[in-house]
Amino acid sequence: MDVRLHHLSGLRYFEVAARLKSYSRAAEELFVSQAAVSQKIRQLEDGLGCKLFMRDGREMRLTEHGKILSKHVSQGFESIITGLNQIQSEPIEGLLCVSSTPSFASRWLLPRLWKFSTQYPNIPIRIITSCNAPQLKQGDADLAIWQGDEIDINRNQTLHKQFLFEETIYPFCSPNFTKAITLTSPKQLLNTLLIHYESGGYPWQTWFAQAGVTMNKESVQWMEVATFDHAMNAVMAGHGACLASDSLANDYVERGLLTKPFDIGINPGIQFNLFYDNDSPRQQRITVFSEWLRSEITE
Repeated sequence: MDVRLHHLSGLRYFEVAARLKSYSRAAEELFVSQAAVSQKIRQLEDGLGCKLFMRDGREMRLTEHGKILSKHVSQGFESIITGLNQIQSEPIEGLLCVSSTPSFASRWLLPRLWKFSTQYPNIPIRIITSCNAPQLKQGDADLAIWQGDEIDINRNQTLHKQFLFEETIYPFCSPNFTKAITLTSPKQLLNTLLIHYESGGYPWQTWFAQAGVTMNKESVQWMEVATFDHAMNAVMAGHGACLASDSLANDYVERGLLTKPFDIGINPGIQFNLFYDNDSPRQQRITVFSEWLRSEITE
């Protein structure tokens, strides 16, 4: 056996640090101290006789040698995980971790999830919400419901993608706000507070163009918030307008808390897709959950 394989534990530390571009974040994932990560990688560099990282501000950037090694180490670990999954396929019963953006989880998924739990009481669901793409290959989540038709994954990795649905994007505001400014023309929204939330990704410029209105991004007023719920709370308080889809805002409209002043939408709108690893040991649970999702969407 090649004596360099004695550095296998060091290569594990290296793979995480290279993927996360940080010793401190690698330490969090590995449940060790930052000093332990630094020491392991220094020992690996000494053993291989070359530098693998160089500091660039707060990030640890790979050297040319580090880039070459990272590519092959990632492929190697992925191959090992695939082999382990194939011999350790889990039964249908058990935990399933689902990742989603905060807005989709709170407005669409969670209100319906009780139906899945009723049908499959032996498959408890853990919801992970984040605006950052999950690491499905590294076990952060078993599947992800993601806005858009791509998900940011490490190079040389592939995920199964399943289209769920696509929705048109409209502006929403409070009924009182609509009456207060006598909102009758899309151009009037240029003089209001335009609210944008992190996980939305809906560009106001695109909506104004669809409405035939020229928008100067520098001349409008913006409010940046972290989540869709924060954006909706701001809009319902009368602070301006926010872009959203019907599935995310309809219950507010039905309760008289929001109104859709214009039937002008961004089309094609936002696309939702399901992503998962075909080699996941929890494939049986993923299949059951994806089939349930499809049935909910077609109802």
